[in-house]
Amino acid sequence: MTCSSDKHCRRSVRLKDYDYSQAGAYFITICTHDRECVFGNVVEGDVILSEYGRVVEAEWVKTANIRNNVELDIFVAMPNHFHGVLIIVGGGNCTGRGTARRASTAMSERFGKPTSGSLPTIVRSFKSAVTRRINELRGTPRAPVWQRSYYEHVVRGEDDLDEIRKYIMSNPLKWELDEENPQKLRQERAT
Repeated sequence: MTCSSDKHCRRSVRLKDYDYSQAGAYFITICTHDRECVFGNVVEGDVILSEYGRVVEAEWVKTANIRNNVELDIFVAMPNHFHGVLIIVGGGNCTGRGTARRASTAMSERFGKPTSGSLPTIVRSFKSAVTRRINELRGTPRAPVWQRSYYEHVVRGEDDLDEIRKYIMSNPLKWELDEENPQKLRQERAT
């Protein structure tokens, strides 16, 4: 747990001593700031992306296009969160077709010391690109789009990956019951 006297304590969900730049599949979930529904709506089980949701989708696809160590699997932008499976191939610590710098060693990312090609660096770059583009569209410089952190899960085999794929595919169909759905939360408070 990381604590300081002037900030809240934050518990890390990362696996201790795990190298997040090594080859493997990773399931991530990122929520919007204050769970605001800015990426679109769900209508009869289908996600209808807003202009901002289309930015999220385009930047996610771009993530793999600019990095030769990244492949994408299934993903979905929901009204107020994003789910995706990202696969780091090869050694992880390599520059892609973008502007990232080559890391000299394959080490786990530590706070304040980004490792090129690692999951935290890739997610940070994705969140930053989405934020920049959405804020340009909204005319809201430096406004937060995402929550501060994100959920990550190291995929452990084909059965695990199949379950995650099912979860992501069914997410829009279950939106009415989703804990992240503000309409559901309002209905629960009203009862």
